[in-house]
Amino acid sequence: MDMTVILASVLFLIVGAGVGYFVRHKAYLAEVKEKQGKADEIIEKAKDAANDIKYKARKEAKEQAREEKEQFEKEVRKRENDLKSQEKDLATKEAKLDTKLEEHQAAMEKIKAREEEITLSIKKVELEVEKYKNKQAEISEKLTQVASLTRDEAKAELMKVMEEEARVDFSKELTRIESEYKEQAEEKSKRIVGVAIQRFAGEYVAEKTISTVDLPSDDLKGRLIGREGRNIRAFEQICGVDLIIDDTPEIVVVSSFNVIRREIARRTIEKLISDGRIHPAKIEEFHDKSKTDMEKHLLDLGQKAQMEIGVHGIHPEVLKLVGALNFRTSYTQNQYQHALEAAFICGAMAAEMGLNVKQARRAGLLHDIGKVLDASAEGSHAVIGADFAKKYGESPDIVHAIRAHHDDEKPESILAHLVAASDALSGARPGARKAMMESYVSRLTDIEEIVNSFEGVTKSYAISGGREVRVFVENDRVTDEQTVMLSRDIAKKIEEEMSYPGTIKITVVRETKAVGVAR
Repeated sequence: MDMTVILASVLFLIVGAGVGYFVRHKAYLAEVKEKQGKADEIIEKAKDAANDIKYKARKEAKEQAREEKEQFEKEVRKRENDLKSQEKDLATKEAKLDTKLEEHQAAMEKIKAREEEITLSIKKVELEVEKYKNKQAEISEKLTQVASLTRDEAKAELMKVMEEEARVDFSKELTRIESEYKEQAEEKSKRIVGVAIQRFAGEYVAEKTISTVDLPSDDLKGRLIGREGRNIRAFEQICGVDLIIDDTPEIVVVSSFNVIRREIARRTIEKLISDGRIHPAKIEEFHDKSKTDMEKHLLDLGQKAQMEIGVHGIHPEVLKLVGALNFRTSYTQNQYQHALEAAFICGAMAAEMGLNVKQARRAGLLHDIGKVLDASAEGSHAVIGADFAKKYGESPDIVHAIRAHHDDEKPESILAHLVAASDALSGARPGARKAMMESYVSRLTDIEEIVNSFEGVTKSYAISGGREVRVFVENDRVTDEQTVMLSRDIAKKIEEEMSYPGTIKITVVRETKAVGVAR
């Protein structure tokens, strides 16, 4: 019995120990599982925190990169502006240096011319002394013969001598008066120079009225005409031009007096050819697009001209007219380039005379804008151009200069004379305008015939395209003093009988030759 109890006790202890172990193990597994869950939760939180840190780091990096990029772009723009400013300063300094160099060269030329005048004056004085000695000898001889002359003969001889002396005295007095006028007060000299240098351009020549468009093939001509002429009628109605399609291979012709409308039509055809679809709706669409492109192109040209001459504040509508001058010619001279030339010439003359250079350049640039205004405006191009400039805020001085540059209004300011002069000088530049060979030869012939009609002239040559005439006279029939009057008489007759652009310089040459033979 005791043994049984003992065994039972031992067995109970073993079973209790097993149950205890099992319970403790289960509790341990539950605790491990709980801790594993907490560990996973901590890891997830750590991952979320890491992702937040990573996101913030990326965001901060992007923000920093953006700020650095903006800073870099600002620095680049600043450097570009600095470079542009430096380039502008260099251009200004270069222009000033060029101006000073031209002034220095002009001064040297004046000094050289003055030296030549002094040398010539000395020679003239020596000739005068010699001539008066000869004259004295002639008078002495005539006095010995006077007793044999009748009263009328003596009177005629005396009148001849007095007339000759009077012409000599008049020439000297004329030279003296001119010298005095050159030394007058500054304001008067400005007005005299302004009036003296002006010359007006010559007669009108009809402008070109057609533009040609090259076609890839003659097949497009039929498509441009369309079924029963539908496309060509729509094109002419929309564009306001005449479209000429003839047998000329791979070419169509756009005809209109309005140069801008003609250019828009030409561009419309090019767009139609490029697109390949030709029908009234497309014609209208491409015409509107070409018109918009053309207006932008004209404005760009006007702004470019404004920047080139160094002025600002010109109304965009006026600038469009300046740009439209690029499609207008006169005597084959491009009027856009002519306007720029006139602006720079006018500004240069204003600078020499101490006037407002920018105002002069502005007036020179705008003086011919009336040439491209619509035909509905009435009057000469100078008048309608002045009215248009006045409408868009140009100053009264500039409006008057535009209106007066072809004598539609009497010039009443120095600026008006300068604009007229710059207009003529640009047109008179050799090579600027081209005329027909027949008219060119005819003008030279007419000049030489007028010069040869004067007494004492042996021969004459029109040179430099009719801009200068060399006149040779007989030295025993024309004196040095008479050459002054002869050059003026020739110039006056040419002015009265001929029409010409620019100026004509008359140079009278008188030579005395002496031949000696040594034996």
